[in-house]
Amino acid sequence: MRIRCAHMLALMIWAAAPSAAQDFTTLKGHGGPVMGIAVAPDGQVVTASFDNSVGVWTGRDPKWLEAHDAAVNDVAVGPKGPVSVGDDFAVYAWTDDGARKLGVHKGKVADVKVSPDGALVATASWDGTVGLWDFAGTGTRRDLSVGAVNDVVFAADGNSLFAAGASGAILEIKADGPEKRVLVENGFGVNVLSLAPDMTWLAYGAVDGVTHVIDPDTGDLIADFSLDRRPILAMAHHVATNQLAVGDGEGFIMVVDTADWRITRSFQATRSGPIWALAYDPTGETIYAGGLDDVVYAWPVALLDEYDAVAGQERSFLRSVEDMPNGERQFMRKCSICHALENGVSRKAGPTLYHLFGRPAGTVEGYRYSDILDGSDIIWTGETIDKLFDLGPDHYIPGSKMPMQRITAAQDRADLIEFLKTATK
Repeated sequence: MRIRCAHMLALMIWAAAPSAAQDFTTLKGHGGPVMGIAVAPDGQVVTASFDNSVGVWTGRDPKWLEAHDAAVNDVAVGPKGPVSVGDDFAVYAWTDDGARKLGVHKGKVADVKVSPDGALVATASWDGTVGLWDFAGTGTRRDLSVGAVNDVVFAADGNSLFAAGASGAILEIKADGPEKRVLVENGFGVNVLSLAPDMTWLAYGAVDGVTHVIDPDTGDLIADFSLDRRPILAMAHHVATNQLAVGDGEGFIMVVDTADWRITRSFQATRSGPIWALAYDPTGETIYAGGLDDVVYAWPVALLDEYDAVAGQERSFLRSVEDMPNGERQFMRKCSICHALENGVSRKAGPTLYHLFGRPAGTVEGYRYSDILDGSDIIWTGETIDKLFDLGPDHYIPGSKMPMQRITAAQDRADLIEFLKTATK
């Protein structure tokens, strides 16, 4: 059966009655975009953020887990606690005793999954490999020769895995052997996978905005869906209620009924995209969503049609660029996600820029700097900030945690510096 849904919404009011547990709510505390969400069987929410941290939530109260030296891209629930991966190439397992490094890739790690029996951890990396690790800290990386690997999922038996990446290929590999099989060669890069526990279907979301559903044995198409919003970035499946939630780059969530393969609703979950993370609570009554905002949104499924469905807070870097002077515009584009301008403790990925000028690098109290900046002789002035963005952090301060980026136009750098002179006082 092939279903093509374009330029339409098939909306259905579900009969579930509202309850107090289904109120819209948010989890606030992260200092950067939310990149990953996992929910434990007891309902505890675990989050991964661009602010380099993992959040473990009891109600609305977070406990912060700090070990990563860069953005945390994804998190899963392991047998004794969370497992997290990030831009620092590392794979960490967390217990009450702290973090244990299970392994290290040679590039950004985009996704992590725990096998159904809780024995293995699979990771997808932009170094072109899938990592397979056990909780004793031993493991290996399998080169798939398909470019950057974006996502990986375990089959129910824990021995087969499906991996997908930027080349558009989806491969089946074996955990205990070298075998690999190309299942799909999609024309566009594949960002995310979702596999039915009974192996009756495999869904994947691509850069072109299409969600495809295929037979994981033969690769034959079962259904595909497109609402002309791209790219597809996140998926979550709730088995008992036959719900497949799909998040895209424009801040919308599409919900598909996997029993008869139809769209049941589509709604705007944030003011501005993307939706990087999705998860259901154990009951299937709540969808957790994360993206560019530094909060997690908990949407009650039964009440979605009653909401205006625009949840995101007004973030300064989402304002129209025409409303900003050039210096502020450069700050919002290059700096605002990682750095606050105000005094005080910040959960952002970088240290506050308050009183930046004349400050020695690596000296904000309480911030965990990379070794290269701890004790650095750099003093932040107009000249050193200009060099930082002219050369790029990777050349000006090799080994720093600051993401690689440049401002190539001299006037743009000058405008940024003038903005910072006022904004950081």
